[in-house]
Amino acid sequence: MGITLSSELTITLRDAIITGEIEQGAKLSETKLATELDVSRGPLREALRNLEGMNLVHSVPQQGSRVVVLRPDTVLQIYDAREALESKAAALAAINMSSREIDEMHRLNDTATRQMKETSGAFFPAETDYAFHETLIKGSRNKVIERALLLELYNLIKMFRYQNSFVNNSSSNALIVHRQIAYAIEQRDPVLAEVTVRRHIAQARERIERKFNGT
Repeated sequence: MGITLSSELTITLRDAIITGEIEQGAKLSETKLATELDVSRGPLREALRNLEGMNLVHSVPQQGSRVVVLRPDTVLQIYDAREALESKAAALAAINMSSREIDEMHRLNDTATRQMKETSGAFFPAETDYAFHETLIKGSRNKVIERALLLELYNLIKMFRYQNSFVNNSSSNALIVHRQIAYAIEQRDPVLAEVTVRRHIAQARERIERKFNGT
């Protein structure tokens, strides 16, 4: 079964919001969007509901849909939630992840190493970074955690990171930690995996908070 029009619209609008093409706080007029995208309002309305489920859009009474605004306190709360959920996902992944998935984590780390060598290693490649974390989260085999992180929180994290270049980890540090995470999971050590991921995300949150505070 092929992708539906509402799914295509969801992806198109999601990407426009994440990249900032549609600005934070912008009103999403169904009439205007339907004209611009040359679609009927039914699939568009469904796409907007999907985006609301992703926390990228919220409905305002008497005003319609608006893109979320990522204020500093919201971003820090997102990272608090990510730390709690993803560290638990890592512990579960150390128990449940297949050997094939562990191999995929190592492959992604090797890919990141090559990418950084080719580009002088300024920053960890974002898509490879996300792929690594997605593999870890799915390896937990916990659908509740997976949905909360990948469908809701990670879209907001991508939006924030895309629109704020200061968030990126230094490549060498991020890659070292990713290798430590993969090692802990490969050793089937849930405690080490959980602690390593928790520290990784907590340090990212601390960097963001310092930036917000101008320190």
